[in-house]
Amino acid sequence: MIKQFFTASLVLASLGTFAQTVGKVTDPVEWINPLMGTASKPSLSNGNTYPTIALPWGMNFWTPQTGNMGNGWAYTYDADKIRGFKQTHQPSPWMNDYGQFSVMPVTGKLKFAEDERASWFSHKAETVKPYYYSVYLADADVTTEITPTERAAQFRFTFPKSDESYIVVDAFDKGSYIKIIPAERKIIGYSTRHSHQVDDSFKNYFVAYFDKPFASANGWKGKELLKGELEVKADHSGAIVGFKTAKGEQVHMRIASSFISIEQADVNLKRELANDNFETTKSKAKAVWNKILDKISVEGGTIDQTRTFYSSLYRALFFPHKMYEVDKDNKIVHWSPFTGKTSPGYKFAGTGFWDTFRALYPFLNLMYPSINKEMQEGLANDYKEGGWLPEWSSPGYSDCMIGNNSASVVADAYIKGLRGYDINTLWDAVKHGANNEGPRATGRRGVNYYNDLGYVPYDVKINENAARTLEYAYDDFAIYQLGKALGKPASEIDIYKKRSMNYKNLFDPASGLMRGKNKDGKFQSPFNPFKWGDAFTEGNSWHYSWSVFQDIDGLAKLMGGKEKFVTKLDSVFTLPPIFDDSYYGGVIHEIREMQIANMGQYAHGNQPIQHMIYLYNYAGAPWKTQYWVRETMNRMYKPTPDGYCGDEDNGQTSTWYVFSALGFYPVTPAVDQYVLGAPLFKKVTLKLDNGKTIVINAPKNSDENRYVQSLKYNGGAYPKNWLSHSDLLKGAVLDFEMTATPNKTRGAKEADFPYSLSTDNK
Repeated sequence: MIKQFFTASLVLASLGTFAQTVGKVTDPVEWINPLMGTASKPSLSNGNTYPTIALPWGMNFWTPQTGNMGNGWAYTYDADKIRGFKQTHQPSPWMNDYGQFSVMPVTGKLKFAEDERASWFSHKAETVKPYYYSVYLADADVTTEITPTERAAQFRFTFPKSDESYIVVDAFDKGSYIKIIPAERKIIGYSTRHSHQVDDSFKNYFVAYFDKPFASANGWKGKELLKGELEVKADHSGAIVGFKTAKGEQVHMRIASSFISIEQADVNLKRELANDNFETTKSKAKAVWNKILDKISVEGGTIDQTRTFYSSLYRALFFPHKMYEVDKDNKIVHWSPFTGKTSPGYKFAGTGFWDTFRALYPFLNLMYPSINKEMQEGLANDYKEGGWLPEWSSPGYSDCMIGNNSASVVADAYIKGLRGYDINTLWDAVKHGANNEGPRATGRRGVNYYNDLGYVPYDVKINENAARTLEYAYDDFAIYQLGKALGKPASEIDIYKKRSMNYKNLFDPASGLMRGKNKDGKFQSPFNPFKWGDAFTEGNSWHYSWSVFQDIDGLAKLMGGKEKFVTKLDSVFTLPPIFDDSYYGGVIHEIREMQIANMGQYAHGNQPIQHMIYLYNYAGAPWKTQYWVRETMNRMYKPTPDGYCGDEDNGQTSTWYVFSALGFYPVTPAVDQYVLGAPLFKKVTLKLDNGKTIVINAPKNSDENRYVQSLKYNGGAYPKNWLSHSDLLKGAVLDFEMTATPNKTRGAKEADFPYSLSTDNK
């Protein structure tokens, strides 16, 4: 047992058993395992994460690099060599990185090419925390340590006795520059490497200072050492500086970067590191993490549940990352990937709304609204500078996933009470995106078909057409909701309400599922509901047919009423995990993850179906939600390198766990409701930004007692299957009575069901 776990009080179960539960957590950052999800590969994702050494939403992250330069799988748990320590902004291995560079200590001969400088390492000699990383590099006999700030970091290298101790700085290929300034013990440079479209002026500038004079200094390019050359501009540039070291001697490096200029990188370094030594920066970084994590305190879970909760919360606090900086005059500025210019105001990047509109952004609106206020201002700047809201930013517009879900991200923030930013520009932006097709997945592909026919046809060479239709319909609902909240006239917003019902155009009564439809109004044929892709996105009809977030009651009616709706939901779990991969020409990793999970057609490793478990609440069977939520948390999440069941995806899959552990989930962003499940812990305390608290009590909670017998809200009986966001913000005490047998009458009345557009009388 890891020693740190006993810092929390341990309550032993009765009758002499040793089922340990965790009391009040006083040091939450120490419960995080940053290696959760790192045992991944392209054919099977257990998270596709890397150990992220950074501050929450920091501009720069650091990670040990086990993969080759340019490999999206930067760090994989089963690797045995480290090639460098990389500054990264990578949101996903499938999206890859931008503005990356790395540093690496070596000893002996001058080795700078990544294969030559790579060193064996072991997880036994590796310490991984959000605020601190340490590893022993066996081939070099060097221990490397890292601790971060938002835009800078401190490195500490402990060398052996050697006349040939070196530090390599690798600015990577695709165009880079580096300059060594021995008189200042300094290296400056930039990387231009990126994976998606940005302005040609894109550079990530860096500056590094060392506390020991250089005994030697050489530039290099490609695989060629440039002896005595201190300045290099090439496709692939780098520097290697040497030292004479005594056994155990520590060399410190202070490093920072900027998307604006080398001078701004220097400003960032001097502001964030100041005169702090390594241990002070480390202590400050840990304090920042604990302050952010302490907003949610969980008690009464097992050790693994507590570790999984805080590890998931950690993953939810990185993306989108800050791209803005504070200039020498203390003004907020950012480099724009759309104009190539430095502009005032906020900018964030590195997220895909297809993933994160579902739970990540609603979670920020509940627990961290101040950072999402900055993000909303950043979105307004994206629109003003680029003409569109991003759907995937990396760091500019990226053509990756479908949908127009920026509308949901904007609407949910305002409806959940965020204020003080340029909502009028964002209102113009969501309307523009809804009615036009933009470059690189912005706006709506197939918008003219959608607006004229009420759906995107299957036979007009627009891929994933049914999925697009369903998401556009929800996005229209989000725009309608935002328009209402802004007091816009019916003449302006009723069209979006009408389009919100376009999901009905794809419902196939014969199968009881959603199905692609041709331009002539006939359903596409032949139809295989187990076929992945084609009319759908990274899933099949069984996964996407539930994507009617705005009108589950209407969907249930199409499926034949509440009882048949529940039976259809049950079928997801009872069907075998069969699949048709012919659209892809092979088994993609998302298919494999569903197949091996032993949960039928339920594919929790990808986003489209993650809300489906909560839909029993709309049909009078909330106890089935309670059962399957707990099953999914138990089966699909572990605080281990293989701890996820698919791509973690910028905090979305993690936030599903966090919300579900609290006992509720935002099925319909842009609505003031959370749909109930059942809490995982005996007690949770949420500290809101407004000073209020939400206390969730479930003292009898256990693996057996997973069902809600009754719920009291501020002392009064509460029969509903949902909670109001605006009421929760006033502070609340929720008392759950948990039992081992389901209460099949609680929440069974229609008056207790969550929101649906077709039953909304407002």
